[in-house]
Amino acid sequence: MIDFKAKLKDVPDDPGVYLMMDEAGEIIYVGKAKNLKNRLRSYFVNLATRAAKVMAMLEHVADFRYIICASEVDALLTENNLIKKYSPRYNILLKDDKAYPFLRIDMKQDFPRIELVRKLKNDGAKYFGPYMQSVNIKDIFDLIHTAFKVRDCKRDLAKPSRPCLNAHLGRCLAPCSGNVTSDEYKAEIKKVIDFLRGYDREVERVLKERMLAFAEEENFEVALSYKNKLKVLDKLVRKQVSALPRDFNLDIFAFESNGVISGVGMLVVRGGKLVGGENFVADAADDDIASYIYQYYKNNPPLCDEIVTDGVEDMLSLEQAVNELVPHTVRVVEPKQGVRKQLLELAHSNAYDAMTKHGTQDERRELRTIGAVKQLGEILGLRTLPNRIEAYDISHISGTDKVASMVVFEGGEPKKSHYRKFKIKTVEGNNDFACMREVLTRRLNELATSEDESFSTVPDLLLIDGGKGQLAYAKEAQALTGRQDIEILSLAKREEEVFLGSAPTEAVILPKDSVALQLLQRVRDEAHRFAITFHRNLRSKHMSESVLKNIPGVGPKTSAKLIKAFGSAEQIKHKSAEEISSIDGISLSKAEEILSALGAGEGSENEQAVITDEFSSVERDEE
Repeated sequence: MIDFKAKLKDVPDDPGVYLMMDEAGEIIYVGKAKNLKNRLRSYFVNLATRAAKVMAMLEHVADFRYIICASEVDALLTENNLIKKYSPRYNILLKDDKAYPFLRIDMKQDFPRIELVRKLKNDGAKYFGPYMQSVNIKDIFDLIHTAFKVRDCKRDLAKPSRPCLNAHLGRCLAPCSGNVTSDEYKAEIKKVIDFLRGYDREVERVLKERMLAFAEEENFEVALSYKNKLKVLDKLVRKQVSALPRDFNLDIFAFESNGVISGVGMLVVRGGKLVGGENFVADAADDDIASYIYQYYKNNPPLCDEIVTDGVEDMLSLEQAVNELVPHTVRVVEPKQGVRKQLLELAHSNAYDAMTKHGTQDERRELRTIGAVKQLGEILGLRTLPNRIEAYDISHISGTDKVASMVVFEGGEPKKSHYRKFKIKTVEGNNDFACMREVLTRRLNELATSEDESFSTVPDLLLIDGGKGQLAYAKEAQALTGRQDIEILSLAKREEEVFLGSAPTEAVILPKDSVALQLLQRVRDEAHRFAITFHRNLRSKHMSESVLKNIPGVGPKTSAKLIKAFGSAEQIKHKSAEEISSIDGISLSKAEEILSALGAGEGSENEQAVITDEFSSVERDEE
């Protein structure tokens, strides 16, 4: 086994690229760094600060090597080449066959036509795009050839020929006939270019004129086709981002992760309009999308003026690398406010949505449950996979009506039939620590003697709501019962710190994006909810018994029967005398006296005020 800390001493402080390898020597991850030593130290020192997906990768890392580069830009380029060469499983990989449609116009030709292409070339032609989801490239193509008299044929125009049907329909200037000059034709092509840059008023004017003309001629079928084209144009116009100039072009990239899978969201603004978007989901350890952005532009050279993104470690290096791919200047910006910030937030929402909805419903459920259990075991280095997690919480008001809850999750899902409740028996006053010790002692003692299915099942992990103090008293319970073999941890609310029973002085900070932390939070919150519900019901019962006992002729036995039958004094007063008298030992006249004492029909204001105040106190105390 490689001594990583010893090997790190020889790593230089230069910029470069590092390669992570598994036991078979296969390269499983390629990364770049401004400072190789600092970056590699971040992987193998203070592991708790790493993202969950990185922790999962490190489980398979047996060695690493590095390549020193002259600059951060060179590191980015080298990283991209190595990713393409090795296709490491923990890198975000852009599929080489992913090509988006573009429109191409070569103004060097005498009579250029509009071509639909999927690859950009450095040939001096004008390219427009890419056109992604939400915009149909064929609709735009059709609008152009409807509104502008430009050719869509591939005829050889070296010598005049007979015009096609489009010329007779007024849809083409017919350069094939030899009756139009190159300058006249290019003037029409420039209108097309203006339209593709966002100036669509001319198209709207032409379509409306033709629609009305055909309607006047009562050629309603053709008029309707132009009306439909106006609707298509209207969809494009309504995608205008009002705060941007009409000739402004942006590419927006956002990155999201849940600790297991990652999502990249891209939005495309052309001519000031949001013309498309794409989402990509990957099982990768990347936390910097610079390499993905550069991979994308290697396949699709940027036609934008700005790249809008965040979370990129070295924006300047990315900007320099991207500008080597294009003849014009492209800026890389991280917006703090304004319309660019809003567009970036929209891209983040799309990336998050794609990530959370990735895979089938069963796959997503498995990620949150079994996947979270596995991740929790890996991150915390638990001896046993925590399939059965039992969580405990205490609830009371100033030391009165003290109760505790035990909730059970198996395979990452609640097993409600195994939930159990406790009334605290031995602890006096307000002492949560001692309450936790009593509950765990009672529960662990049940393992050897109980016939109850839940109590007789050995948990893989005990979860305590609280910090070091609660954990210390819980460990005392383990010592008293001789069950130190069961792993135990506490989860402190404020910083969501985890304290393991095996290392109680060192806090472990689970990655905020990890499904493991989300699982612990769900279990902890369920224990809290169950404890509060039990406490409220118990307190309500005690208050109801107190109210009933104050009624002449109603003793403890009768009040207990009433509570058992109807739940509370508040519920009893909404019953009829006949319903109450159905209880053994209560006559119809006694039932009427009880209803009168409870203020049936008008509400017992004093009792209701007490109940409301006490319930509010529970919420305040537990918060």
